[in-house]
Amino acid sequence: MSTILDKIIKQKEKEVATFKRGVTLPKRTIPIHSFVNTLNDTHMNIISEIKRASPSKGMINEHVNPVQQAEAYVTNGAQAISVLTDETFFKGSMDDLKAVAEHVDVPVLCKDFIIDPIQIDVAKAYGASMILLIVTALDLSTLQSLYTYAKEAGLEVLVEVHNEDEMKQAIKLDPTIIGINNRDLKTFAVDLKNTGRLANLVTNDETILISESGIQSREDVIEVESLGADAILIGETLMRADSLTEAFQRLQVPFTTQKGYHRYAR
Repeated sequence: MSTILDKIIKQKEKEVATFKRGVTLPKRTIPIHSFVNTLNDTHMNIISEIKRASPSKGMINEHVNPVQQAEAYVTNGAQAISVLTDETFFKGSMDDLKAVAEHVDVPVLCKDFIIDPIQIDVAKAYGASMILLIVTALDLSTLQSLYTYAKEAGLEVLVEVHNEDEMKQAIKLDPTIIGINNRDLKTFAVDLKNTGRLANLVTNDETILISESGIQSREDVIEVESLGADAILIGETLMRADSLTEAFQRLQVPFTTQKGYHRYAR
């Protein structure tokens, strides 16, 4: 029985084939912004996501203006913006990515299901400073080659894992940034303690750990911070928030230990 991820990857294969038949890329005119250089070491770092819909939750915020939302995120202290660019399942677009990247001075993450280098070329051309590589969607050889390709293109890479086996694969890359997704892709159940279980497998203490999915309250942020998260990636909660200012105030939990992110500066 095929999963939603299987369906998404099949769609991505079609999109890659279309790109390879000929795609005209816009000329990038904006600088690449470094996520590691935006990190603060006093309170939880936030990657704020623009997410119109998802397969599990349906429509979240159909009529969002991506630029206005992104600017509001930055005003309230977001360290980076994540833009869902998948159209079929998440109702996003590369045009959303480009529009956001042209209007904010923080890193923009292209949140998509990347399986081929040409998608990285497209993401970069449309303004991404970071791309996402999902370990469960890739074999190790492809994961390694895409990671290298993106880094050589000057982009940062968020390597996303869901379980222990995927974390072991991710660690082989010695990545700067690892995203730990708290959502089980098979059951869609969320367990914030997944952040701690997988963080414990990371031996390089300079690895930046991002906790993803299921984070809604201040208590949730306190929990994942205590489990080792340096940042959180949060979408639905912010997309549904009546007041972004109040939402950010809840989520910007002070770190209990000094992080010393100056060591990442380059």
